[in-house]
Amino acid sequence: MFRRIGVAARACALAAILTLAATAVPAAAGAAPAEPPVDRGPATAVEERLLDKARTTVRAGTRTEPRVTTRRQEGDWAFGTAVLATAPGSRDLPQGWLFLAHREDDGAWKVALEGEPAFGDLSTRAAPVLESAERRSLAAVTDGGGMTTQLAGGDYRTGMALPFTVGHAWTMTSGPHGWSGYNTPWSSVDFAGGDQIVRAARGGTAYTMCKGWIRVVHDRGYATDYYHLWNNITVDGAAVSAGAYLGHTGNDVTCGGSSSGRHVHFALRQNGAYIAIADHDLGRWRPQNGSAAYSGSALHGSRRVAAGGQLHNYGALGFDQGIIDTNDSGTILNKRSGPGTGHAVVGTVADGVGVTVSCSANGTTHTGRYGSTSLWNRLSDGTWVSDAYLWTGVNGPLSGYC
Repeated sequence: MFRRIGVAARACALAAILTLAATAVPAAAGAAPAEPPVDRGPATAVEERLLDKARTTVRAGTRTEPRVTTRRQEGDWAFGTAVLATAPGSRDLPQGWLFLAHREDDGAWKVALEGEPAFGDLSTRAAPVLESAERRSLAAVTDGGGMTTQLAGGDYRTGMALPFTVGHAWTMTSGPHGWSGYNTPWSSVDFAGGDQIVRAARGGTAYTMCKGWIRVVHDRGYATDYYHLWNNITVDGAAVSAGAYLGHTGNDVTCGGSSSGRHVHFALRQNGAYIAIADHDLGRWRPQNGSAAYSGSALHGSRRVAAGGQLHNYGALGFDQGIIDTNDSGTILNKRSGPGTGHAVVGTVADGVGVTVSCSANGTTHTGRYGSTSLWNRLSDGTWVSDAYLWTGVNGPLSGYC
């Protein structure tokens, strides 16, 4: 009896082994199932993107530290700031971008930085982390946003005031220079004095890049940066109006760089990158490059103020307006009844005055600060002035032909 049970047990054990072997063969013969990629989160992906960006945006030999702040994350979307910080006291200021990240079907995070074509594409789809107004604004701050970097002969209108209270006068302590000093483009100017309150040059959407550093994204692809601030606001996509309080002038270098004497380091950006600030309208002044970084001047009509002088903030110039510039030939300009000197003089207008342009036409040729032209502008009061003596920020008709 015991022997029969033993035989039966061995038979059952052998059957079980054969069954197990039969079921194990297919798995042993085929490839093991692929492990899903480890999701290390958007911040890690952004840091890797920053390290790659450092090779092309930071001077060789400059030590940087990626600082990523994910300000909003919802599902497969993330949005925040990506900064390449430099050491306090460094000759190089930090570089920073807004970022968008989207987790793709394979689990990997696709990262796009402000100014890249992919950033505009992601902006239009990032409803989980961006408000509708932000999506429209940020989609324009990219090479694919329909704007081009402004060059000579282009459109230099900004609709911006100076970064302090309209009606006040501050010292332009430094003329055009690079974001990090002597680098190009000369995107920046420094201001100090007055009540020390730094204000938004134009309405837009504000972001804190890091302590002491605010970026305001405006329309037409423009953005402005304000660095070295003390007691600055903390914002993540808040709408700010023109003249809104951003902070006080200071010497903050939390994210790197150097500063001497409290001031605001004010820089102009377009399409996600710093651009030359010269000849762009700011508070009805036009910064002008000097022979070297930090020198230069600013023009209001024919009046030129060198670095170290005071600029009165006249407020923003309208997109259909211009500033009378007699090109140092006098303090007033004749207004005519038609587009040319063959028409009667019907009044005068002072150098530096802002006027509104209704339309333009060709007439007699005259030479002004930027060359010769036959273009004349009809003002809102029906009189005419030569375009040679009117700075509008546009090389051509401002409001179309009459």
